[in-house]
Amino acid sequence: MTADRPAAFTPLTWDDLTARPRPVADATVTYGADAMQKVDVWVPRGAGPHPVVVMVHGGCWQTSIADRRLMDWVAGDLRDAGVAVWNIDYRGVDRDGGGYPGTFRDVAQATDALRDHAAHYRLDTRRVVAIGHSAGGHLALWLAGRARLPAGSPLHTPNPLPIAHVVSLGGLPDLEATAASPDNGCGTAVVARLVGTRRADPYADTSVPRLLPLGVPQDLVNGRQDRIIPYRMATDYVARATAAGDRATLHAIDRTGHVELVTPDTAAWHEAKRLVLAALR
Repeated sequence: MTADRPAAFTPLTWDDLTARPRPVADATVTYGADAMQKVDVWVPRGAGPHPVVVMVHGGCWQTSIADRRLMDWVAGDLRDAGVAVWNIDYRGVDRDGGGYPGTFRDVAQATDALRDHAAHYRLDTRRVVAIGHSAGGHLALWLAGRARLPAGSPLHTPNPLPIAHVVSLGGLPDLEATAASPDNGCGTAVVARLVGTRRADPYADTSVPRLLPLGVPQDLVNGRQDRIIPYRMATDYVARATAAGDRATLHAIDRTGHVELVTPDTAAWHEAKRLVLAALR
């Protein structure tokens, strides 16, 4: 008698996600002149002030691949759970003004703009968690570490909005490792466009391991069957962050690819949501 074999796993596709009814944000605010310099605001019911998730979409740092709308489903799910969402957009490397330093400046400016609108939307700037998917996982972690940037960096921002906790969903935190890994789903050429190559050390202010320790708890949620982001990207980063003194934890989710990480009702999103709610408590 042979043991039953587990059923074959078929990962979700982007079409599986986008075919679902799309929830709608409560408002959109603008932080710059470009069409991508916008933030969707998701506000739960109640008087507030509401804890906030700063949400950063992925798409290999390229506007042509993804924008903030890809996060609508999980943003709506968090709103239903009583959490406000500040879902930011930014210019990718394939858009005029993107790359270095524009993409990073956009992400920073969009995040800091939360302060300007907090009173109007009843947002609690003392309880802010950043969550990012794929390339957005890199940017969410970078947001938490940018306070460590030297004043001489073009990316330095005085008094950045404090991030209390980061949840990275299938992220690419180590840009040097990404650039050296042809098996990553974004390819290697895009990294050079993101960090700029005319500087002596283009990773010093762009790659998250260079900013360690970040000084905030970090949770990495990764699918064991993710075909886009090699699993070692998570294990290697967690080892480096832990060695630097940070509290970094890897949550490996079986029978999970890349899309499941931002799809409500999956085991991966259930775990990510649990981590966010726990952090905000």
